[in-house]
Order: sequence, then C-alpha cells, then structure tokens
Amino acid sequence: MSGYVVGIDIGGTTTAVGLVDREGRLLAEETIPTRPEEPADRLVDRLHERIGTLINSVPSPSGPAGIGVGAPNANYYRGTVEHAVNLHWGTSVNLVELFRRYFDLPVVITNDANAAALGEQLFGAARAMRHFVVITLGTGLGSGIVVNGELVYGADGFAGELGHTIVEPAGRLCGCGNRGCLETYVSATGICRTVLSLLAERRDDSPLRRISPAELTSKEVYDAARDGDGIALAAYDETARILGMKLADTVAHLSPEAIIFTGGFAASGDLLFVPVKRYLDAFLLGVYRGKVAILPSGLPAGAGGVLGAAALVWHELDCSGSGRD
Repeated sequence: MSGYVVGIDIGGTTTAVGLVDREGRLLAEETIPTRPEEPADRLVDRLHERIGTLINSVPSPSGPAGIGVGAPNANYYRGTVEHAVNLHWGTSVNLVELFRRYFDLPVVITNDANAAALGEQLFGAARAMRHFVVITLGTGLGSGIVVNGELVYGADGFAGELGHTIVEPAGRLCGCGNRGCLETYVSATGICRTVLSLLAERRDDSPLRRISPAELTSKEVYDAARDGDGIALAAYDETARILGMKLADTVAHLSPEAIIFTGGFAASGDLLFVPVKRYLDAFLLGVYRGKVAILPSGLPAGAGGVLGAAALVWHELDCSGSGRD
C-alpha cells in the first residue's frame, strides 16, 4: 500500500487538498477557491489538476492509496453531498462518482465534523479514546460522535447534527429553516447575534456599539471580551450557558470520555472553555460529573480539515484490509 493518501476539505469559500502519510504528516498542501456557484464537476476538474501537481512534488515510488473528502452535508453511505446550503450543487450530487472519473482509487466522503472526529482519533487529542465527541465551532456548529471506537453515522448517514437540536422552539431562525437551533446561539455568527441583542437590551458603554451590526465579527467580540468589555463577556457567558446545557444532554445520551472543540470560534480558548465547563458541570446528572474532559483540538491549526479527510480514508483502508475497494 502507498505511504500517503489525499485529504480534501471542501468549504463554502475555499477547498484545501493535501497529501498525508500514516503518521499524520502533511507532505504537500494547496488551497484553491471553491467557487460554490459553479457545478461540482468543475471543482473536481480543478482538484484533479492540483492533486496531480502535488503528487509530482512528492518523491514516492507509487501514487496515493486513496482519497478522503470532508464536505458539508456529505453522506458516507451514498457518496453524495445533499442540500448543502453554501454550495449551489442542487439537491444531491454524487461526489464519489465524480472523483472516480479521474482516479482508480478508493474514494470516501463524509461531512467535515465527522472527518474532524476521525482526525482527532488518528492524529490528535482523541488518540487511545474509544468514546468522544468532536464539536466544530465556526460559522455554524457541527459534531462528530465516536462510540466504541467507531464513528456514528446512523441509519441514513446523517447522525450527529447537534447544531440542529433545538434550544428554543420559537427562537432564532436558522439557515436550515427551523427556529431555535443550537448553532444560531453557539457559533461565530451566533455570538454576534447575542451581542446585538444585549446591545439593544442594556445601556452599558461598549466599543461594540461603534461597529455596524452588519460588520460585527466574532473576532471583534473576542477582542472586546479579552479587554474586559461587559457586553462581550456577557455574550460569552450566555453562549457558554447554552452550550453547556446542550452538552449535558449529549453526555447523558453518550457518556463520552471527552468533548473536543475545534474550528475558528474554538480559538476563543478559556473565554469559552472555562464557562462551558462550569455550566456543563452545573447541568450534568451527578453520576457524570468530573468524568468528561473538555479539550482543544490536538491537530495543527489550519490543517485539521485535510488531516481529518485523510484520516477518513486511512480508517477505511484499515477496515477493508487492502488498498483497493
């Protein structure tokens, strides 16, 4: 079997592709624009070209052993991307078939949060763990669940959408069409919405009042909280309270060893982690208290998506026992 695989992380704005060996070393990497308004086959065409260039840049007697892809709303069972809000690909597109036009290799696909969970298991903070949950915190909130050492896909391939569990039935409108989804409160966009609500409700002076609502970013909220701003700190506290409450439900369902946070919003560090742990303990059934670790990602910053996609295909190859499907 070859000494490396191709890992691809498809996002709404950019797509990263890299060659990754069994130890999780990134041998070569490149980022290209996704161009979500274009059909999926155009992206695969461009990726085929870039993968060829990357392969030629790595001294190896053989090509890659397989291709792993992390993408929004990707279905592991069917090899499809379905109803992806930020990709204008229609109801469903079979991404595995598109890659197999160019590559006679095993091709495996799942959503980005599931890929992140496998990345943490093989290369990151969850090594040697058999029961854990990865929460991806960015524009939205995704999750990957591992039980007994195996990723949970469920009956239809879409298990683990904690971001679309309901916090408040009459709450904030979500991009999925429902109201009150967790990710509308706990995400980079969610904390901005919380700040705007607090600014309307309170009279505190705050540097955040001088930023147009349309231009407010989670980075500005983070900077204000780090500087001790009351509005920003209150927004972090409310975000942590809601997340701690919903994670207590998750612990009751799954009893994981750890909950691991990754993604841009997770870079808030102790501003988020400390109050989340406090609220989690407050909401937990007593039998679970003190048993669940809250951890940051163990993967290199900026490389988690590609490493997770690579881990997906390494896991598949190990399970199949061969380099071909």
